[in-house]
Order: sequence, then C-alpha cells, then structure tokens
Amino acid sequence: MRKWMVRRSGVSRLAFIFGLQDLEPVRPESPLLKPKLMIAIIARNAEHSLPYHLGCIDALDYPKDRIAIWAATDHNADNTTAMLQEWLRRVENLFHSVELRTVEEEISAYVDERGPKHWPDSRFTQVMKLRQAALVAARVQWADYILFVDSDNLLTNEQTLTQLMAENLTLVSPMLESRTLYSNFWCGITPQGYYKRTPEYIPIRNWQRTGCHAVPMIHSTMLLDLRRSASKALAFYPLHRHYLWDLDDIMAFSFSARQAGIQMFVCNKEHYGYLPLPLKSHQTLEEEVESFSHTVSEALIEYNLKTSSYLRTPPKPADRMTFDQIYLINLKRRLDRRERMLHTLEVMGIEVTLTDAVDGKALNTSYLRALGIDMLPGYKDPYSERVLTRGEIGCFLSHYNIWAQVEEQQQRQVLVLEDDVRFESFFKSRLNTIMEDVKQAGLGWDLIYVGRKRLQLKHPERWVKGVKNLVHPDYSYWTLGYALSLQGARKLLQAQPFSKMLPVDEFLPVMFNKHPQEEYLTYFERRDLRAFSVEPLLLFPTHYTGEPGYFSDTETSTIWDDENVVTDWDRQHVRRNRNRGDAASLPNAASGDRDEL
Repeated sequence: MRKWMVRRSGVSRLAFIFGLQDLEPVRPESPLLKPKLMIAIIARNAEHSLPYHLGCIDALDYPKDRIAIWAATDHNADNTTAMLQEWLRRVENLFHSVELRTVEEEISAYVDERGPKHWPDSRFTQVMKLRQAALVAARVQWADYILFVDSDNLLTNEQTLTQLMAENLTLVSPMLESRTLYSNFWCGITPQGYYKRTPEYIPIRNWQRTGCHAVPMIHSTMLLDLRRSASKALAFYPLHRHYLWDLDDIMAFSFSARQAGIQMFVCNKEHYGYLPLPLKSHQTLEEEVESFSHTVSEALIEYNLKTSSYLRTPPKPADRMTFDQIYLINLKRRLDRRERMLHTLEVMGIEVTLTDAVDGKALNTSYLRALGIDMLPGYKDPYSERVLTRGEIGCFLSHYNIWAQVEEQQQRQVLVLEDDVRFESFFKSRLNTIMEDVKQAGLGWDLIYVGRKRLQLKHPERWVKGVKNLVHPDYSYWTLGYALSLQGARKLLQAQPFSKMLPVDEFLPVMFNKHPQEEYLTYFERRDLRAFSVEPLLLFPTHYTGEPGYFSDTETSTIWDDENVVTDWDRQHVRRNRNRGDAASLPNAASGDRDEL
C-alpha cells in the first residue's frame, strides 16, 4: 500500500524519502506599490481657481501616500497664499509629504509688470526657477514621476495619472479641453519657437484621431518619467546654452527636451479635463475670474465637479446684472439640470429666481380644456409633420407664466434662462455691456435673444445701428435665453395665444412678423414685437440631438389632445438632422467657425 502511494506522486515520494511532509505552501506575492509621484503646483492670484483645482487633485484615483505635493506662490494680490497654506495643513497627513514655498515679504506685482496678466522677463524667469526647483525636489526625493499642473487646470478624469503612466512615455500631457479649439499642445512650431498652425491639430483636438501623438510642444499639465535616463538632461533653468529664442518657460522647456532627445506626446484617448482660454496682457483679474467661471461651467456639464472639501470657500457675491429679475426655468424632476445650473450660476456670480416649469407629462385633457388651450388650426411641426405635444404645451406655459409675472410685478426688464444651456466666455460682462449700450442708444426693444437657433442662413441679418453686437433676427428657433421688457411681456400676453397655441419658439417669430408660414400670421392681428438678437450668441445648448446626454422633455411626450399617443420624435428623426433640437454645425455656425488661439 505504501509503495503504491509513493508511485502516485513524485512530490509525495520525495516528501516520504526526505521527510518533508510539512513544507510551507507557496503564497502569491503582494502587489507592487504604485510609483512615487510629485505634483508640482505654481499658483499666482489663483483664489478663484484653487478650490476647484485642488478638488480635482483630491479626487485623483491614486494612493495619496505615494504622492508628494510641492507648491509655490508669490506676488499675489488675493488670498492665494492663505488658501494653499490651509489646504496643505489639512491634507499633510494624507500625502507622503507637502511643501510650500513663498516669499517672506510678498509684493503683489513685479517691478516691470504692467498688469496682472502681463508677463515681463522677470516673471518668466521666476516661473522657470520655480519649476526647476520643483524638478530638483522631485529628484532629491527619488520620485518616479513629476506632474506639473497649472493652478487653473481641472483634471476631471480621476484615472488621469494611472492612464498616463500606462503609456510608458518619458513626457506626456493629457489633452485638455476648452470651449474653443484651444488646448495644451501644439502640432507645429516656427523656427523662432512660436506656434504654427498645421493640418494635424484639429483632428487631434476634436478626437477624430485618438491615441498618444508625438508633438513639438505640450504645456500647462504634463507628466515626466524621472526613471528615464534622458530625463536627467532636462531643465527649466538655467536656459540651455544654445537657446536663442524669446524668454518663455514652455518654449525653453520644449527646447531642452529636444536637446535631450526626448519626444513630447499629447494623449487624447480619454477626456481628461479643462483649461481656460489665455488672456491678453491688458486684461484684468476680474476678466480672468470670469473666464475661469466659464471653464467651470463647461466642466459641470459633463462632470460632477466639486471644490476641495479641505478648503473653506466663502460664497461668491452674486447680482442680477442689469435686470430686475433673472428667471431659471426647471422641471422639478430634472434635479440634475437644476443642480448643475445653480452651481454654474453661483460660480458666475449671477443671482437667479428658480421657477418650476410646467410638466407636460402632468397635463391631462380636461385641464387643457379648462385653460382654453387649443392648437393653432393647421399647425404641424415643419420637420416631423406631427401636431403639438404636451411637452411643448408645458414649455409654452412655463414661459407664459413668467410673462404674466413680469406684467403683474411691473418688472422693467428680466432675463429668462432655460436649464440646458452652456454659457459663452465672459457671458456676464458681455451681456451687461450690450444692455448698457441698448440703454445709451435709447433703443426701444421688447425681446432680445441671447441664445437661439438661426434658421435663415442664406441672407445676413441686419445689424442694429448705434448698438454693437446686436442684429434684427430672422426666423429662429429655441428659447434658451432671452431678455424681455415689460412692454414685450404685455404684447405676448395680449396676443391671447392659448386658443391658437403653437410651440413657443414658433410663436415668438410670429409675434415679430418673421415666420415663413403666412397662414399662421393671420391668426395674430398684432405682430409688432420689437425683437433683436445678440450677435455673436452668448448661449448654446449643452447637448445637441444625437449627442450622448441629449434628452428633450418637449419632443418625448404625448399628443396634445390624446394622452394615449406617445411620441418619441427625437429618436425617429435624429438621422434627418433637422428637428427643433438639432444643430447641423458648430455651436456658433451663424457667427463663424471657432478656431484655436
């Protein structure tokens, strides 16, 4: 019996011969620790951006005990230093180490500086010295990587670090987004080291070509692999002995990388985050704050962006701009849109009155009859050839209720916003300027479109004499946002539209006598609404028909007089690219294509 057992297993036989029956079982090894990383943050006058920037750092899906934070700040005119000190004090036990470099007696401006956005040589030199100090600190700490990230960049993708490290590249940037084609990489440079437009840029920036692309310049946010031998030759300061171009930190570093034989890459395999548009040297801190607010509003559309929980952020002062009231229309069941819009408007410093929209799904036939609602005879949607939906009636009633409130409260002028809009850069200051120009010009107006879909593209619209950035609108769709005067509200109410209802964005062109269907005009005797439109537009939809995240509460509802007929016009007609929720081109197709800066 024993001989049979030994023959059965070579291991058992050896154990029997050598007496090793009690060998320790082999256990799997523990996983490797993540690479050591230093994050370098250089902030100046960044009080407005730090809460969001640091909130993104907090949210990165990477072990904090493998991260060292190196931060520096100087020449601030705001509360940047105190904010960094507070954040570092509260997170120092989470990270491997933290360090903050400041100047003892901080002066708010450089001697040769003409303004907060002006970059004299002294400022370029200081930034290069600080970046070099961060690079040296990372090498001293034997960090495997260093991430340079500007204090107004928002890394909304929590997996950014892991994904970039997986590319196994010496120097790589995550492609960052803005509302325009501007991003944090170049596809070409001139012999003098400046930006050069090339055909390769737009396909990469628009994700038509995805991957990690070799480029001659990356900036703002970039990951450097310090384990690579070539990285030892990299330097921000002093300048390479062969560098002959203008003093500029990113140009000097790009030159240093080429001299070290290191290729720069930009990666657009994922959506990684956002950066604001660069400002001109003559622009102010207030304009920088407003520009960054737009960046935050962009990030809020797609991501649950939050400020750092380790910072106490006082509420931003808000006002109603030049208006007596700013109304925000929102369905109670669309909590996601409400929270995003309220957060966006808070960031922009705009005070709004939240107004509950009339839910088309809650409208029954008896209620509609009690209101005296009847569809305009012969009305059919011009693209889907359907009749009015309850969602469209709910939308009309939502706007009508505001018009009635304006008249009841005798409000001189108001702004009406829907809850699915994105704001253009400098929305607040640009609209304030236009409204002030309208006032100074003594222009009599009833309604001013702030966002719309222009439908008559064959002929240019006439500019308004004496007022910049204002046109006489032709037939248009959408009620994303518009200014309304007291007189304008009265005209809309006096038209008594309930008994001859059509979608609100069809009704408005009827009222200023620009609707192409003449038979509709005959039902409205007075069509003298004095309508104008901002140009270029300051509002656009957050999503267009067919895009991920698009949903319409007006199109997906039931027929107005038969609640048993469910419509889904969006999905049926999206491929035709023609319905009311569509845009066949870039958001500002009516005012010219966007371009990178």
